[in-house]
Amino acid sequence: MSDLRMKNALTILRWTVGLVILLEAVLFVIPSARHDFARTHLPEVLRLVLGWGEIAGSILFLIPRTVVRGTWVLIAVFALAIVTHLLHGMYNVGNLVIYIAAVWAVAAGKESLPAA
Repeated sequence: MSDLRMKNALTILRWTVGLVILLEAVLFVIPSARHDFARTHLPEVLRLVLGWGEIAGSILFLIPRTVVRGTWVLIAVFALAIVTHLLHGMYNVGNLVIYIAAVWAVAAGKESLPAA
């Protein structure tokens, strides 16, 4: 695959993943999500830390100069979410693993392609 096609594919992946994460994070931190999260019996502060961490990470991820920083923030937030899910017997973490793989692929591609 040519460098231009690879760059375009990674840009599309970056925007798709970044916007999906941003939208889901905003829906997670709005007050109406508090009721659903309360059923988990986890502290409310955890919802806010994870949600605002995802928002910050996804914004950094969408900015071309801060893609790698955003990737590390998102990987840390998703890893914390995975550990929290697993410790509380919630084993449906496949989406989080896919998000980690996607942001990692974008960051790795960003670092390996020549600057435009």
